[in-house]
Amino acid sequence: CLVGGVLPFGAVFVELFFILSSIWLDQYYYVFGFLFLVFIILMITCAEITIVLCYFQLCSEDYNWWWRSIFTSGSSALYLFMYSIFYFSSRLNMNLLVSAVLYFGYMFIISLLFFLGTG
Repeated sequence: CLVGGVLPFGAVFVELFFILSSIWLDQYYYVFGFLFLVFIILMITCAEITIVLCYFQLCSEDYNWWWRSIFTSGSSALYLFMYSIFYFSSRLNMNLLVSAVLYFGYMFIISLLFFLGTG
């Protein structure tokens, strides 16, 4: 189930760095046309990987295929949250506990919305 999230996350990996930098490092993001193109690529990748892995589950006569079809591409949100942990440790310089809790709280909400959007 977690393997299906690698390809959708790989489709948005580079653009995610610029989005996180614009949110947390107070930099400007102005390439919205390319972001829309990456969003289209993300949706196509999520649909294709879900169809292929759901087909494999149906071939093995797995009756819980509908839950795994949601978690297949939605598991890219777990990779998004793990990347936000890496981004926090490598790029951000937050010394207060309140700042870290605020950052991880917002990133958890963003990851949850990303799970609902891609699942």
